[in-house]
Amino acid sequence: MDGRPGLDPDTVTVLWCTADGDERRKAHTLLVRAAAGMLDVPPSEIWLEHEESGRPVLRGAGSAVRISVTHGRGALAVALTGGACVGVDVEVVRRLRAEAMARAWLDPAEAAWVTALAEEQRPAAFLWLWTQKESVGKALGRGLRRGGMSRRVPLPEAWPPVGDLPPVLRPLPAGPEVASAAVLVDGGRRVIGVAQRVGTEGEGGGAARVRVHRVSPAACE
Repeated sequence: MDGRPGLDPDTVTVLWCTADGDERRKAHTLLVRAAAGMLDVPPSEIWLEHEESGRPVLRGAGSAVRISVTHGRGALAVALTGGACVGVDVEVVRRLRAEAMARAWLDPAEAAWVTALAEEQRPAAFLWLWTQKESVGKALGRGLRRGGMSRRVPLPEAWPPVGDLPPVLRPLPAGPEVASAAVLVDGGRRVIGVAQRVGTEGEGGGAARVRVHRVSPAACE
């Protein structure tokens, strides 16, 4: 580490905000500005590109920062770290057929956990798992292909979670290649999933601490 927060391999910084349209452009704007601020360089020295797999990458002065981007349904989030590959996903907590969706797509143990909850708690619980799976797929660079929805992720230690607590990345039950977590934000109206590769040669050691911050929509304009 060279002392610049954007290159800290032990921290994943997640910034999120609401949006009333054009979420993709605003997420990219926030990402570049955040990286420039962390690295103390002008935004003009950083630009965004995509690898053949679709994974977003920063070029120029931001090339050492690993990133992930998510947007949609009136919200966006970006994740930045100087450590291993990272993934982030955000979803609006809303009415959905959580029990049926859990039985159809999730690992049986996860589906059993969702369906055992009170009906009004199931949508948030399902999305708690869904956002982690999306994030894990991004951290691995392959999305939800190759059984991504059935790939087990850590269940919360208590439900519902208390407050907007910083998420603690925990290794997936199937192995230590990736660690993930989720957190409810905005008074429980949204859930953010975060994941990071761990123990990969040349990409740092264990799972990092996560810092989640809400920013003003003006930061994305």
